[in-house]
Amino acid sequence: MADRMNNRFEVFKAMMIEVLKSKLHRVVVTEANLNYMGSITIDADLMDAANMIAGEKVQVVDNNNGERFETYIIKGERGSGCICLNGAAARKVMVGDTIIIISYALMDFDEAKTFTPTVVFPKEGNKL
Repeated sequence: MADRMNNRFEVFKAMMIEVLKSKLHRVVVTEANLNYMGSITIDADLMDAANMIAGEKVQVVDNNNGERFETYIIKGERGSGCICLNGAAARKVMVGDTIIIISYALMDFDEAKTFTPTVVFPKEGNKL
C-alpha cells in the first residue's frame, strides 16, 4: 500500500498542468475587422503589462454575450488602447464589448503551487 501511495505521489510530482499565466481583465473592444487574418491585436503597453507576447495563444471571454474562443496575439500600436478582433473572431464580439483576455502556461505541479499570475486591470480607454 505504501509503495502504491509513493508511486502516485511521484506521478503528481512529474505531472505538467495548465495554469493561469496572465490576464487582461475587462478591456473594451475598440475594433472588429472581419477581413483581416484571424487573431487579436492588443496595444503593446497592455501586452507588456500582462507579460504577453506576439503569437501567444489566448482565450477571449466576452462579458457582454458569453462567447469564449481562442486565438493568438498580434502586437498593436503602443499607447493606442487597441483591442481589435480580426478574422472570424470579429463575428463573436461587437465594438464596445468588455472582454477578458487570458493566457495559460504549462508547468510542473510543484512549480504551479507557488506561481503567481500577472493580472492587469486597465482603466477607461484600455489605459494602464
